[in-house]
Amino acid sequence: MALTMLAIAIMLPFSFLHQVGATCTGRNPVVFNFGDSNSDTGGVVAGLGYRFPLPEGRVFFHRGTGRLCDGRLVIDFLCESLNTTYLSPYLEALNSNFSNGANFAISGSSTLPRNVPFALFIQIEQFLHFKSRSLDLIDQGVTGLFGEEAFRNALYTMDIGQNDLSGAFSGPNGGYQQALERIPLVIAEIKSSIKTLYDNGARKFWVHNTGPLGCLPQKLALPRKDDTDLDAYGCLSSYNKGAGEFNRQLSTLVDALNSELKDATIVYTDIFSIKYDIIANYTKYGFENPLMACCGYGGPPYNYNQGIMCLGTGYSVCTDGSKYVSWDGVHYTEAANHIVASKILSADYSKPRLNFDFFCQS
Repeated sequence: MALTMLAIAIMLPFSFLHQVGATCTGRNPVVFNFGDSNSDTGGVVAGLGYRFPLPEGRVFFHRGTGRLCDGRLVIDFLCESLNTTYLSPYLEALNSNFSNGANFAISGSSTLPRNVPFALFIQIEQFLHFKSRSLDLIDQGVTGLFGEEAFRNALYTMDIGQNDLSGAFSGPNGGYQQALERIPLVIAEIKSSIKTLYDNGARKFWVHNTGPLGCLPQKLALPRKDDTDLDAYGCLSSYNKGAGEFNRQLSTLVDALNSELKDATIVYTDIFSIKYDIIANYTKYGFENPLMACCGYGGPPYNYNQGIMCLGTGYSVCTDGSKYVSWDGVHYTEAANHIVASKILSADYSKPRLNFDFFCQS
């Protein structure tokens, strides 16, 4: 049987995917990203002055970069597939490289409340300032900046909603019902953001749904009366049911916007199915601990303690993160992100079924 893209991704370094994956041929790829810690390449460090030292970044960068991961994020691998540099955080004042776009994602971000830094609404406002300032400087004779055509041809990526759902499940009054009540409000914010970008010239979008919240060690380590809510793979069914409803409504939104917005292409990518498959079939991907954090405190089964998280006093870190799906109880390891990215690049989980580089083909 011929090797699939996924099999190649598991066996070979990611750089090899440049030869078999996406490659822009028509124009310089420009990406503007919005989201939370799943795609934050250093924005929270630049914006709030936080420090994330080693072991954060230990695998690839060999230093802390502001990413909540032992190495590269999914967005980093997607940039590699375009043969372009990693996205610089919009808020980073020193040594930023905006030649291929900018990253507005900030760890901890949600869609609601909308006027709180760094909610999705604020990230969109920051982008509008970035665009306006770029065009103003071009009018003043400054070169090397994005013009209207570059903004129009860029890809606008979005991965947000996990923190909204997590918040709905939290606290004494939190739960599945509260999540159901919040989801339409979150979807409305995402809709507003996409339409604002569209009204300002954006035409190509790439939207990720949310992953299996109930498979995160952070959620699994919470006190529970019994294990009746656990599914066959040890994940919390109620949390994943909430994520599934969010994804259903997000998919419906994307379908509607594709019909409504003239000349726009909005690709919806099923991250939930990708990540849940990794959890359910972890041995196939070379993992040994699908529900246990590599960096944390407490040991098996989850190695997660809300009071002593990764980098907290007394934390421990595993020797080989490539055997773990979860890095710190919330975020994935580079090894897991690698597989997620390879599946995204296969286009098998995207609707419409377009390659990631569709936006920069001649």
